[in-house]
Amino acid sequence: MICPTCNAQNPDNGAFCVGCGQPLQAAPPPQQYAPPPQQYAPPAPQYAAPAAPVDDEAKDAEDNKIMGILSYLSILVLVPIFAAKESKFAKFHANQGVVLCAAEIALQVLRWIVGAIFPFHWTNTLLYTRGPIYGILSAVLWLAMLGVGILAIIGLLGAIKGEKKELPLIGSIKILK
Repeated sequence: MICPTCNAQNPDNGAFCVGCGQPLQAAPPPQQYAPPPQQYAPPAPQYAAPAAPVDDEAKDAEDNKIMGILSYLSILVLVPIFAAKESKFAKFHANQGVVLCAAEIALQVLRWIVGAIFPFHWTNTLLYTRGPIYGILSAVLWLAMLGVGILAIIGLLGAIKGEKKELPLIGSIKILK
């Protein structure tokens, strides 16, 4: 042991320093690992925690997802109109589906009218033609039908995701109340 006062070397079993006579304290025994003391944990409550509030719109969307999908399949829009009258989700998608179905029908009627206005003309080579105006009108109507189809796909994907997202161009039109 070394004396803390005079730094003299002392035998391990001595009680006093041989150099200065001060009492020597034995080195403390090595510390053993002790686990940390337990923290106080309050007792568990004896009652059940209140249930999380149910989001009515999310539940409505999940319950009526099929009706939303049917809304974008042309005339099948009638199914959600009559089968899910109370569902805001189904009614939202049915409204957009009705607008798309009306646009589809109107474009078909226009195609028939254009076909009736521009009848076939036989040529001397037995080929027929309807003229360039018919070709232009037919292309415009075809592009419009393609646009209706794309809008239907966008609405269909929104219904599958459970979203109430208005379609471009026609989303603000309200037919169903």
